[in-house]
Amino acid sequence: MLKLLMVGAGGIGGYYAARLSRAGHDVVLTARCEHLHAIENRGLTVRYGGDEWNCRLPVFDHAHLLKQYRADDFDLVLLALKSTATESVLHELGPWLGKGSVALLSLQNGVDNEPMIAAAIGANRTLGGLAVRIGGHIVEPGMIEAEGVGQVVMGEWPEAAPQPDTRRLLLKTLEAAFNKSGIPATVSPRIRHELWRKLVINNGVNPLSALTGLDTRSLTQHPKFGKLVYAMMAETVAASRADGVNLGQQDLDEMFALISSFNAIKTSMLVDKEKGRPLELDSIAGAVLRRSEALGIGAPYTTTVNALLEHGLG
Repeated sequence: MLKLLMVGAGGIGGYYAARLSRAGHDVVLTARCEHLHAIENRGLTVRYGGDEWNCRLPVFDHAHLLKQYRADDFDLVLLALKSTATESVLHELGPWLGKGSVALLSLQNGVDNEPMIAAAIGANRTLGGLAVRIGGHIVEPGMIEAEGVGQVVMGEWPEAAPQPDTRRLLLKTLEAAFNKSGIPATVSPRIRHELWRKLVINNGVNPLSALTGLDTRSLTQHPKFGKLVYAMMAETVAASRADGVNLGQQDLDEMFALISSFNAIKTSMLVDKEKGRPLELDSIAGAVLRRSEALGIGAPYTTTVNALLEHGLG
């Protein structure tokens, strides 16, 4: 049995936390405001695949978490917050994490979270990760809804070291625990490469879905929007060279085929726009634009869609 801290009990973090708890692992959550109070009073309810689960899990805001636990009380800390919150949560929890040696696994969008985590607690404690083929959001305080396969890919940041370290054994343990919990999980020796491949999909559909109000299936199957999705994905592939990842045509075509095969998933950015929440624009489109600028190459489609969303259009 693992003792796990899930920082962020939204659609993604809450789903994985519930899966792991139902398999017998000891899971602690963090949440805020009404969502926190609802989980305290009624437990966390998860709707998935026509089923509904209710899990009674200990839940805290960050201030009370720091008083109740030491970082090394946990075998792993998982970060499932929006990437817009990464910097602030590391500022809040950084000193607390710094007193321990526990590893931190990011399950967030974008390619900039792991560098921030590594800067705060050390690369030797940083695990990169991505949630694949899953959509999830908070329906109401204390209740989340999730859909999709919900695969997790994880690995040593930024890639597997020549010599095994403590992260290697931990990742094997996590892989087995996740799979037994009903979470398809694999360990990648090149996690930064995998994160960029996911960014190819995210930049292709997330901003455009927020702009148009369309789900992933409607975008990729549309005769004109589908071409725009492909073009924004191609700009992401080109930008990957700035990080030395060097994705190519095969990656582009594989990622486009993958997102085209998805169910009609409402992207997280579209959900955030509908709910009036900040968009993860900077960590998705912004990441592509910054690296394109560094390489001296254009990204006209990403630039245009990003600008329209920044100005509140769509």
